Amino acid sequence: MNGMMMESQLTLTAVMRRALCNSPDSEVISVTLDNPLHRYSYKQAFARAAQLAQVLCMLGANRGDRIGTLAWNDHRHFELYYATSCSGLVCHTINPRLFPEQIHYIIEHAEDRWLFIDPLFVPLIESLEDKLSTVEGVIVLTDRAHMPDSKLANYYCYEDLLVNQPSSFQWPDLREESAAALCYTSGTTGNPKGVLYSHRAMALHTYGVLMPDAFAIRRDEAILPVVPMFHVNAWSIPYAAPAVGAKLVLPGPSMGCGETLSKLIRQESVTIAAGVPTVWLALLKYLRNSKETLPSLNRVVVGGSACPWSIMEEFEQQHGVYTHHAWGMSEMSPLGTYNARIAPSIAPKEAKKLRLKQGRAGFGVEMRIVGPQENPLPHNGTAFGALQVRGPWICERYFKSEESALTTDGWFDTGDVATIDSLGYLTITDRTKDVIKSGGEWISSIELENFAMTLEGVAEAAVIGVTHEKWAERPLLLVVLETGVKLKPDKILSTFQGQFAKWWIPDDCIIIDELPHTATGKISKKDLRQKFSEHLWPQEITV
Repeated sequence: MNGMMMESQLTLTAVMRRALCNSPDSEVISVTLDNPLHRYSYKQAFARAAQLAQVLCMLGANRGDRIGTLAWNDHRHFELYYATSCSGLVCHTINPRLFPEQIHYIIEHAEDRWLFIDPLFVPLIESLEDKLSTVEGVIVLTDRAHMPDSKLANYYCYEDLLVNQPSSFQWPDLREESAAALCYTSGTTGNPKGVLYSHRAMALHTYGVLMPDAFAIRRDEAILPVVPMFHVNAWSIPYAAPAVGAKLVLPGPSMGCGETLSKLIRQESVTIAAGVPTVWLALLKYLRNSKETLPSLNRVVVGGSACPWSIMEEFEQQHGVYTHHAWGMSEMSPLGTYNARIAPSIAPKEAKKLRLKQGRAGFGVEMRIVGPQENPLPHNGTAFGALQVRGPWICERYFKSEESALTTDGWFDTGDVATIDSLGYLTITDRTKDVIKSGGEWISSIELENFAMTLEGVAEAAVIGVTHEKWAERPLLLVVLETGVKLKPDKILSTFQGQFAKWWIPDDCIIIDELPHTATGKISKKDLRQKFSEHLWPQEITV
């Protein structure tokens, strides 16, 4: 027997309709190259999205076509999110920080018909033009006054195309299983893989983000997504904010600038912001130097890589800002877990341990850890194994792949090694490829890095496994010091004594000027392992 309820479709169009009905005057603020502070309402934003949908029809885009974007977090990119997905097209966000060869591969594999690009990326597309077999033209996201010269074929100015277009559009009735967006993984091993999100997945994921034990965004708040819109849907914030009518503040190409972020937060009374640790390190450094405060900000969300305790501590002690850890990945749309506010009744020492974990899965995500033979392991906080997930907003297969990406019993293997405790708190102990195997035992590089980041004067730290004749691998600590700080490697290593088992402690420390980062802001351990593959250990190791 079936239930007797309406079969209305879960689509992103419903998000747009709700914003227009309930919050038409809520603001969208953005920084662009042609306007230091653009300001308009959701009503105006979706009117322009309708104009853009008209333009896409005029250009001959058909249902299911992929429309590529190479753009920052700004109001035009926001318009593209809705004009494409809600008209039955697929919004394909491309990470401009990838290598040109990767960008070429991604555009060709996706078979993008049109590219919408920021002016800064015109030279990049010019260099690839002869190789782009499916692209019919390029639209530059700017006005006529700031339009760069180019010899690209079918080269248009975004604002010119919108002029005189009607501000209403007959949005089609879409099925919830229809494709809405496409994002490629960073391709650290092999070619990047496309994750094709459905309207249903995006709508459910938006519900998940808005839950009280997740981002918990309210209508009377202002949210600043520093996480880029070109990667994993900016953690669903461009959908979640209009869904509840919250003010949306978009930092444009200045998302890594501490001064710009501080100014936006103060000027627009931002209450919640989301980004990777490197972003918050830059903001905190600026605040230390400028002596500025952030009175409106009450919480930040940190994802992308493990959040050092030093960030949490400085935000809370110096600015009264609570830091929430979150974890996810492209294949998960991306939210997997969220570390909600710890109850004040929890003792400080225990609260710190809990806050350093990646949090708990919300409704919509199931997690398990398994051993080498796929045998489920207990959630006791000590057993660790391969982390697997499943749920309605998790990838089943990659774009254009005939093979399922799931295990035989229907779980997605994340590539992470983790523990889960009896309360459901997840701790990522390493990536499968980054775990250090020394003398037959596993060492967590992440735990060592988190400790190193608590040391005064340490700006960034990474731990990698380097080949050793006797122990197979040993941990090598790489440290970037804060400006003006002088610390000796042996002094840094001495602080690990008594904090970890002796055989866990790195056997050498190298101070370097900077650490390499991937296109998504994570430390590139692949590059570090390659650079230090011939490292000579200072002495015989006796662990």
